[in-house]
Amino acid sequence: MTDEHRISVNEHGDMLVHEDDIESVGLLDVARLQKIESLGYSLDEDGIETYEDMQRVSKAIDTIRREVSPSRVALAGIVFLLLIGVMVSGWYWALPRDAVNVETQYLQRGGHLMMSEIHNVGSRDITDVSVQIEFQSLDGEVLGLMSIEVDRIESHSSLAGDTLEMLIIGYTVWDEYVIVIDLDYTDYNANRHSETWSHSVGIWSNEHFNDKADRSTWPIS
Repeated sequence: MTDEHRISVNEHGDMLVHEDDIESVGLLDVARLQKIESLGYSLDEDGIETYEDMQRVSKAIDTIRREVSPSRVALAGIVFLLLIGVMVSGWYWALPRDAVNVETQYLQRGGHLMMSEIHNVGSRDITDVSVQIEFQSLDGEVLGLMSIEVDRIESHSSLAGDTLEMLIIGYTVWDEYVIVIDLDYTDYNANRHSETWSHSVGIWSNEHFNDKADRSTWPIS
């Protein structure tokens, strides 16, 4: 630092500021230098360099604060969620996969009421679909039966109707029974699938079952 820009101090350590110094250094700089000196930094050449480094760091922090605002952080979060949504949507709608569910509702309504629905939640059609649902006693006696056969169920679609609804009367609601569900279908690659599920009912007056067939996803399987 040159002599013309050096800050003079008296015997008590107070800074002596002349008009020339104020004009050349600036009142704001003098105030900042006084604050730096009060924190224990000397105002020699090394101290001025430390002060200048602190000023550069302070300016960098102010720039970051301006650029990384809460609104920009929120916008980045929204964009990230949108990207995740696009990826999940692409997996659900476009990625070749086979996924079939059979949903069954059991109710005690003047007897034993059962309603079923087939869901092809995969991205490819299934063919030669057959579903048979039996209402059995604990001894294996078939007390009621409903079934359906269709040539094709398209992707992301469901099948229900009167043929998948059954009301069985004449049997007490205080006993336990068994619902047996058989599903057969052919996937997109002409592979035949057979699934069987059984559920005990009668303890509760309202029960819901959602049975899922084995999944296959390209190119994993």
